[in-house]
Amino acid sequence: MLCVTSLPVSASSSLPLSLSLSLSLCLSVSLSVMDSQKEALRRIISTLSNKNEELQTFLETVDSTLTGLQEESCKVMSELEAELQLLSSTLDDKGAELCGIIKEETQRKEAELQTQLSEGKFALLSCEELLEFANQTLTITNEEEFLKAAKQIKERVTMAPAFRLTTRPAVSENMSQFTVDFSVERAGLQRLHFLPVPKAPEVDMSRCIVRDNNIMVAWRPAGEDDSDGDISVSGPIERYDLEYRKTNQEGSLRAAGEACWEKICDIRETHVSISDLKFDSRFVVVRVRARNKTAAGDFSEPVALETRAYNFGFDAATAHAELKVQGDTVTWEPQGVKGHDPRLRGKENKSSSRSATPSPNKTAGSRAGRDRFAGESYTVLGDQEMTGGTYYWELRPLVDWKSISVGVAYRASLGRYDQLGKSAGSWCLHASQWLQSSLAAKHNNRAKVLDWPLPQRIGVYCDYDNADVFQVIYPSSMLIIFVFFTPSKQSSASRLSPPSLFGVVVSP
Repeated sequence: MLCVTSLPVSASSSLPLSLSLSLSLCLSVSLSVMDSQKEALRRIISTLSNKNEELQTFLETVDSTLTGLQEESCKVMSELEAELQLLSSTLDDKGAELCGIIKEETQRKEAELQTQLSEGKFALLSCEELLEFANQTLTITNEEEFLKAAKQIKERVTMAPAFRLTTRPAVSENMSQFTVDFSVERAGLQRLHFLPVPKAPEVDMSRCIVRDNNIMVAWRPAGEDDSDGDISVSGPIERYDLEYRKTNQEGSLRAAGEACWEKICDIRETHVSISDLKFDSRFVVVRVRARNKTAAGDFSEPVALETRAYNFGFDAATAHAELKVQGDTVTWEPQGVKGHDPRLRGKENKSSSRSATPSPNKTAGSRAGRDRFAGESYTVLGDQEMTGGTYYWELRPLVDWKSISVGVAYRASLGRYDQLGKSAGSWCLHASQWLQSSLAAKHNNRAKVLDWPLPQRIGVYCDYDNADVFQVIYPSSMLIIFVFFTPSKQSSASRLSPPSLFGVVVSP
């Protein structure tokens, strides 16, 4: 007899299972909400951090402006006091000069009048003596003595100074020719004011040219478009000052660590060329101000000119072991003679069937070492990828260069033992002066010899979206010496798909 016993499950026994499921669901929902809240909080933190940096930069700018304001105020106050002192000194000198002229004229007239007084007094004394002698003569009774005395009186009257003296003053007391009226000058002094300064010019973006590490900046004077036709109330503009700095931000505020303003002064035209730059930033910010005879106006609004330069460095982790990467320079430094001498390599190949190049499977080292180019591929990749748009960069061979290649490649198609231009996914310009001078364009293990002189500088223009792999340009004359095309230029059906990494490659 088979007995089947059923054990009843009480209500209390089902509680742990239900509770566990409920806790699990709540924990899952709670974790999901927490993750989303954390992500939102991270975004808020990032926004606050950026705003904090922006505010710090703003406060530094305001503090610098306040310091500059105080310094500039002291400077103009000193200049004002100096000008007032000069004006007072000039008035004193002019007053002394005018007083001197009046004194000189007074002394001249006084001297002439004094002379007339002396001569008049002498004539008066002589006349009085002669009059007294004549009166005495009238009392003489002797005829002979009377006639003699009368004759003497007659002769003395003829020669008397009183009859030869001018009885009119030689000069007059009038000094009206020295009357002054400085009402106009006083009005001029009342109009004394600060020198008007030129208004800020306006940078003319349509005339600015950014090309080949040079920038031509052009601007318009502020009064050029005035409807009244007035040039400027501040007088003619004599020269301009321009300031520029590099930045990676389009705004006018200078971020911490960015370059300070560089100056070009005493510009006589309304344009200037900033030459010998290095386009290693996204923008170059420029501003300009005008100067009249003695004063400078405010700077124009800063304008960010996009350099459109392709800034990249070399990925030293991919460089062949015998390539030395220092900044933007790559040099070839052989580590030994053996293996680089074709004669020794030939003898070695005859005596041994093994290749002088280590097998990839037997190469030891770190991950960075395994990513390096090896064997005959003396190559280094750039550290930036190209995923769309247009790019331009330049290469300058060193003075004692022997052989060099520059180009682009699909990173996935370029193995560490592959040479540039020998695969379907790489293109390059190869220049050599090792044994004889040669210049060739290489792609897919085919070379086209170019009838051009060896360059001192190579420019590369890459139009990613329009299927121009790159154009080789001589920057000195801006001549295009060769253009590589992807198959899409020849057949739309064979268009290459966009590469995951489109690297810049330089090999000696």
